[in-house]
Amino acid sequence: MKSLPIALTLVLSMATTPLRFSAAADAPPPWAYPVAAPGGAAPAPDDGSPKRVPGSAIGLTLAQTRDGFDVPDWHPDGHPAMPPIVARGRRPDVRGCGYCHLPNGFGRPENASLAGLPAAYIARQMADYKNDLRKSSEPKMGPPAAMLALAKAAGDDEVRVAAEYFASIRPTPWIRVVETATVPKTRVVGGMFVPADDGGTEPIGQRIVEVPEDRARTELRDAASGFIAYVPPGSLKKGEALVTTGDSGRTIRCGICHGDDLHGLGSVPAIAGRSPSYTGRQLWDLQHGARHGREADLMKATVAKLTEDDLIAIAAFTASRVP
Repeated sequence: MKSLPIALTLVLSMATTPLRFSAAADAPPPWAYPVAAPGGAAPAPDDGSPKRVPGSAIGLTLAQTRDGFDVPDWHPDGHPAMPPIVARGRRPDVRGCGYCHLPNGFGRPENASLAGLPAAYIARQMADYKNDLRKSSEPKMGPPAAMLALAKAAGDDEVRVAAEYFASIRPTPWIRVVETATVPKTRVVGGMFVPADDGGTEPIGQRIVEVPEDRARTELRDAASGFIAYVPPGSLKKGEALVTTGDSGRTIRCGICHGDDLHGLGSVPAIAGRSPSYTGRQLWDLQHGARHGREADLMKATVAKLTEDDLIAIAAFTASRVP
């Protein structure tokens, strides 16, 4: 905690430098903001048969795995008992938190990993949504829009209970980061990328491609099946330099505020081992004025001089760390 005053001093001193945001006309990068094409394929119909996932004795129908007011929980022994707001939500406006963020809070690329984040931080972000201080740079992306609506409907006690629940869970490795020049062709389903049905590969270019390790298990909302994040060659080395040194004053080293192990300090959130798609999206939102509030306003000067390639490198490196 002794480093926090130093962090604030450095961030505030950087704020005296004019912020060099990209032009307002800049479109959010599609790799971080997946939007499904109009008229996409409809979800598979439910045939009524119970589905199974490895390591679980539970059987659930497709309809049960899609019920946001009765969260599918394949591994009830893998997390604390879910409070009602996490397991079932409150009809009609507040789905169970564990539906999108999963019962263990590990989340998916289209949303936040909440496991182990400070409860106070989670509560403040919900307040920022409710008070129109936080939104997405891409309004057509469904999951952030749904989160905004849910936050406005949730009560303070519901937020507190859910925040304390997710804060109590210790995160474990969930994302495998691989540097590669070639990636599977993908399409968008909901708010995430999945391998294209007809297979094939393509150059990665300058983007992150994050997909399920096992698409079938992910679509059943199996909280024991994680993700693989393909990143451009050289991203990890470049990201390490930016994260650990600040790279000659273009930013400050992340450990000043987030801890040298990137596991957070006090109410400052951990950023190690989190989805690089999500991290990249938040960095872009901060840089382009979509996020405000206490933490966001401190971050703006830190990210102002970073290019999109920098954001990719930072997101790749932080995702590769042990959470």
